[in-house]
Amino acid sequence: MKNPQIQVRRKPRQSRAKLTQEALQDSFVRLLHERAAHDITIREITDLAGVGLGTFYEYFSKKEDLIALTIHQHVKNNAEDLKTYAQSLIKLSTDMALDDYLKQVIHYQLEQIQAQQFLWAQTFLLERQISNIESYRKSYDMMLQMWQSILLPFIEDTEQLTRMSLNVQRVCYGFVSQTLLVEPEFGEWKILEEDIIQTFANIIFN
Repeated sequence: MKNPQIQVRRKPRQSRAKLTQEALQDSFVRLLHERAAHDITIREITDLAGVGLGTFYEYFSKKEDLIALTIHQHVKNNAEDLKTYAQSLIKLSTDMALDDYLKQVIHYQLEQIQAQQFLWAQTFLLERQISNIESYRKSYDMMLQMWQSILLPFIEDTEQLTRMSLNVQRVCYGFVSQTLLVEPEFGEWKILEEDIIQTFANIIFN
């Protein structure tokens, strides 16, 4: 059963507190490589992070809160990394066509997901098990804003920008999440990329 509301008890305002919270997230991810999330205990997380149980409860009321934050941070880091890469493409070329630009961005995104394939497969699974609709919408909105930022240099019309960003997110998220949910050890990434690009050609560029 999903939690009606997942909250972080205390947001870190000092660098030391932020490092502690990040250490708890990192410990959970490391343990996730060994066993399923529901088998990981808070004690195991705190022991690996080198903090006490009391410290955990300063930031989180339950394990699910830590998991939800870990998912959100993982998606956020990916979004920021993808925007940085897209900006670098714009700086390198002033006459790149939109379809070539988008192909390169998609290729880079898939490379990054493949490099952390296990974590992404677990993220999509836990997102369905743990995240409530508010958390899901927050992450989805963040990805839409990312795509709007990436596509903005090519699309000035606000309505068109919003629609294309939504369609790009629908296609990328749908293809990748459904693939890794069904087959966590999926290996045909080149074919998947070709299918995504072909879908864009059919519904976006026509």
